[in-house]
Amino acid sequence: MKKNWFSFVASGVLLALSVSASADEPTKIAFVDTGNTGRSVTAEALANSVIGEKKLHIAVISRAVDMDPFDVMPETNAATLLKKHGLDVSAHRAVQLTSNDVHHADVILTMTGKHKNKLVELFPEAKTKTFTMSEYVTGESKDIADAWGKPMEVYEQMFAQVNQYIVPVLEKKLPKKPAS
Repeated sequence: MKKNWFSFVASGVLLALSVSASADEPTKIAFVDTGNTGRSVTAEALANSVIGEKKLHIAVISRAVDMDPFDVMPETNAATLLKKHGLDVSAHRAVQLTSNDVHHADVILTMTGKHKNKLVELFPEAKTKTFTMSEYVTGESKDIADAWGKPMEVYEQMFAQVNQYIVPVLEKKLPKKPAS
């Protein structure tokens, strides 16, 4: 009898812990671009900065829809530009988007319409929670320019584009997910 009572109490404690952990999970946002070396890295770094400043209950990641395993470091100009803004991405390494990322993300924000289409093609289950960044904020899909391999001025334009959406993205209220 004692053993059954202990098992019952232990099960209840575990259940309570799992319910409270899932009820208090942060909003999860994935930023996605082609190779996860420029635009999505910039979005993740800027978002983490705002999340830290405002103490928001949000977790962010950045991923690729077509990662090149031979090109995993942040783009030099992107890293240099972010460093000027006090953000260090030198430890970042590109990561390919997985079905697990899709499953756990509350919202997935792509840099272009092409990224969105590719993502939904790869993961049809992501269709209802995948948007371009601009579409998510303004309702209008507008691509964030690809600066890869271009001069610093193009990176500065890309940075400005991403930066204008970060705070509105983080302040947008997501509908609550049903308990699984």
